Amino acid sequence: MFLNGITWNPSEGLDLGFFTLHYYSLMFLIAFGLGWYIMKSIFTREGIAIEKLDSLFIYTVLATLIGARLGHVIFYDWEYFQNHLLEIFLPVRFEPEFQFTGFRGLASHGAAIGIIIAMYLFRKRVLDKPVLWILDRIVIPVASGGIFVRIGNFINSEIIGKPTNSDYGIIFAKLGEDFPRHPAQLYESVCYLLIFILLWYLYWKTEKRFKVGYIFGLFLVLLWTVRFFVEFIKEAQVEERATWLLNTGQWLSIPFIIAGFYFMYRPTKNRSL
Repeated sequence: MFLNGITWNPSEGLDLGFFTLHYYSLMFLIAFGLGWYIMKSIFTREGIAIEKLDSLFIYTVLATLIGARLGHVIFYDWEYFQNHLLEIFLPVRFEPEFQFTGFRGLASHGAAIGIIIAMYLFRKRVLDKPVLWILDRIVIPVASGGIFVRIGNFINSEIIGKPTNSDYGIIFAKLGEDFPRHPAQLYESVCYLLIFILLWYLYWKTEKRFKVGYIFGLFLVLLWTVRFFVEFIKEAQVEERATWLLNTGQWLSIPFIIAGFYFMYRPTKNRSL
């Protein structure tokens, strides 16, 4: 049967001889590369100079990585990082012993906030368009990026699902386990693919792109609703919060969902945002 007790134990990455390209990093490269091509097609359709796409790419990459990192630090692990500030933006740990860790610990809610701020700055400095107009378009490649980020999480055996208590599921051998768990990362990845297809269709095949803020709002509602419900079958990322009624990811998703409904159904007379 599909996904029945499959043992998952992949290698760390692709051995290129002089260094190892980690699969998680590869997924980010694919996400950003695909996002660039998606936005190129959108810029071409809108008659925007392609030269401005390079600036958008830089803003988006920096906002995603910085926002995601700060989101993890603030929302999930501030108790540790408040006493290890240098480690926030360094790929190492100094305690209990020096260790090269890479940049682990990224939070999607922080990335979302970072991208919104970055698009405001991009609008002010590069592209004279309403910030919601830009967000309506940037969320299309962002949704596609989420597909690959969650695949990267699956490859790394992180952000794992709860035990299925049945034969169904994935056995994450890397964790030293012998029982199946929900492949929650893959559930999210598939949902993000569907969201991407819907947003792409609405932009290219309907008039919704002319309702400023609608596609952005729909993205917020759909993506964070998926996140909210999938969290029920995930292990808590902060053990001390495992007994909460809703976990951290769910509490953080609720404001985004509410904001999404607002942008979808707000009065559209004032389009200066």
